[in-house]
Formats: sequence, structure tokens, C-alpha cells
Amino acid sequence: MTADTARAAGLRPGESAAERFDRNWNEVLQELRVLQTGTQIITGFLLALAFQPAFADLTAGQRVFYLVLVVLSAVSAVIALAPVALHRVLFREGRKGLTVRFGHIALLSALVVVSVLLVGVVGFIFDVVVSDQAAWLAGGILGGVMLVLWVALPLLLRTRPPRPGESGAPADAAPRPAQ
Repeated sequence: MTADTARAAGLRPGESAAERFDRNWNEVLQELRVLQTGTQIITGFLLALAFQPAFADLTAGQRVFYLVLVVLSAVSAVIALAPVALHRVLFREGRKGLTVRFGHIALLSALVVVSVLLVGVVGFIFDVVVSDQAAWLAGGILGGVMLVLWVALPLLLRTRPPRPGESGAPADAAPRPAQ
């Protein structure tokens, strides 16, 4: 394999495909840990909320909103744990590449669900504490910030070539073609 072919395949110098899959899987696991911790905190907050005395004061609409948030929280946890379940089933089957690709897709999916969940939680809190107009405003602002930081900025940075030595890129890394 030539250096250019290896680089195009995402390999680091001297790294085999199996080593790349192991490295990528470890990166997926790290991201899963971060995502899962945040999701567990939000889920705990939501589950505890139903047992607070003030919960009885919620309107019917707020209760429905709350239940939607609980479902979103559970769905995000299920999606984030799916790569681990797949890894257990495919363990030692020589399917690490498939596991890594599935983990990547599951993490992207979980991020979408978590972004909706976060906007919803902020909206719910503002709805209960201030007003439904404040909820829409706060949720909209957070959604906008998330779109910029989670979508627009990464896509913008992706079009730029890596600097020499940046994030493990070799000093002679070829610029990434614009997509």
C-alpha cells in the first residue's frame, strides 16, 4: 500500500487496517462515554422530577411535554448503547470495521436525539419557570448555538486541510479535497 493510499484509507504511518479499526473503536467508545454520562444526568433529572410535589401543578400540556422528553432521553440512551450491544454480539467475529461504522452512525443519531432533548429540556424549564414564549426563545437560542457548534463549524473545519502535525496528521499530509 502506498503512502497516499494508506492516508486515503485513514491509516497512520505504519498502521495496519486492524490497528486503525482498533483505534477508531477506542475513539467511538470515548465519545460514547461522554454522551452517555450527559444523557444519564438528564435522564436522572427528568425521572426525579415526576416525584416532586410541584409536578402536580404542571398543566396537561407540560405533562405531555415532560413525557416526550422522558421518551427522548430513553431513546438517546438506547441509541448510544447500541454499538456496545453490537460489539458484544460480534465479539471475535472479525467484524470490527462494521462495528466501527455502526458506532459512527449510532453516535451521529444519538447526537441528533440529544440535541432535540437538550432544546426540549431547556424549553420545558423555561416554560415551567417563566412562560411558553420564554421557552420558545430559550429553546430557539440553544438550538441555534448547537447548529453552529455541532454542525456548521465542524463542516467548515472539515473543508480545510490539516496543518502539519495537527491531530496526528503527518507533516507531509496532502490537503483534503473539498466535498
